[in-house]
Amino acid sequence: MAERKKRRYLHEVDLMRVIFIGGVLLNHTTTAFESRLVDTTKSQLFLEATHLALHFTRMGFMFMTGLVLVLNYYHRDHQWLTFWRKRYVSSGIPYIAWNAIIMVVATLIASGTINWSQYWAHLGNALQYGNEYYMYYILVTFQLYLVFPLMVMLFKHFPQKHLHILAVSGLIQLILLIGIKYWLPNTDTSHWLWWFRSYGNNVFVYQFYFIAGGIVAIHYDKVVALIERNHRFIGWMTGILALGTVGLFFGDQNVLKLSAKATFSVHQPYIFIYDIFMLSFVFWLGLQYAKARQHGLPDWLDRIIKAFSKVSFGVYLVQSLPLFALYGLLGLVHLPAWAVLALLPVGYLFVFSGSLAISWFCYKVPPFGVLIGRPQWHLFSKGVSSHVKNNLKTNQSVKSSRN
Repeated sequence: MAERKKRRYLHEVDLMRVIFIGGVLLNHTTTAFESRLVDTTKSQLFLEATHLALHFTRMGFMFMTGLVLVLNYYHRDHQWLTFWRKRYVSSGIPYIAWNAIIMVVATLIASGTINWSQYWAHLGNALQYGNEYYMYYILVTFQLYLVFPLMVMLFKHFPQKHLHILAVSGLIQLILLIGIKYWLPNTDTSHWLWWFRSYGNNVFVYQFYFIAGGIVAIHYDKVVALIERNHRFIGWMTGILALGTVGLFFGDQNVLKLSAKATFSVHQPYIFIYDIFMLSFVFWLGLQYAKARQHGLPDWLDRIIKAFSKVSFGVYLVQSLPLFALYGLLGLVHLPAWAVLALLPVGYLFVFSGSLAISWFCYKVPPFGVLIGRPQWHLFSKGVSSHVKNNLKTNQSVKSSRN
């Protein structure tokens, strides 16, 4: 029987979750503002040119998923049926529920009424393909759960070759991205299977980030030391590469003549390099937060970070609802482009606070925690236990009084 080690709690992961989900909301908020601005305005061009710099967040969540899964399960007895049941239930219920809820809202906004036969067909399609309301990430994690045992077996079968595995994974990732950017646009994919045609929903397109997260979890202390030693270089390179995404935008548009979809794609070789440095830099920021907790970090700030981290998955799930409201509000705004752009922080705060409020409600009010992957079944069990104990005490008191 494999020895089960006590799981270490990584406070740095809390801040990383906050940064990544905050970046996701900013990414989607800027998209809403960009769609409201008139083409050819400088304000729209500014949002478009800087948009690629926000595209590290998707890969950040993929990395975090690999890290947390390996950290939690690498040293456990491998009861994979239990693993699959727990993971698919905890993620599957929110996936189904929010697709259904948000689709009701979206349908009512669009037509004011619901044709239920069309609704169920639409919902079935959304659940099958994960192509609505930013739910692709959950569909990808479903695929990861399925192959996760093979990933653990790979790591355990080659315990001295983890660096080689990471290098091969990185090379495969780079080749994939070169093919996606330079070969795929000129290829007829209409006859391909959906899983290959819609590569953004294919787990293997993100394989490097899952593997990197897993290897970091296994060799955590060595990776931390490496990042601490090189944090200045990592920080400078992150800044330079972030500025370079502006050049990438103009190069894709004006030199390669790519479509808007291809220009803003996260699946580009340059973005891959940028992501590696950005994820390393965010990791370092998380480490500084973990240190600060031990050296006088204000309790209120620590509580806010931890609270937001706990509901970050819920924030991701519900973000479409405040985004719908934002699109509606922006449609009522008739201001010059520069004034609309100036409202971006207000719009971001609106989406941020709205997503947080919905998710926090679910987290605090039973039984809605199940909708954000944090079920409150223990509260019900405590309630039953308390009820039984109170009855026993009452019965004992009655017997004592009779005696």
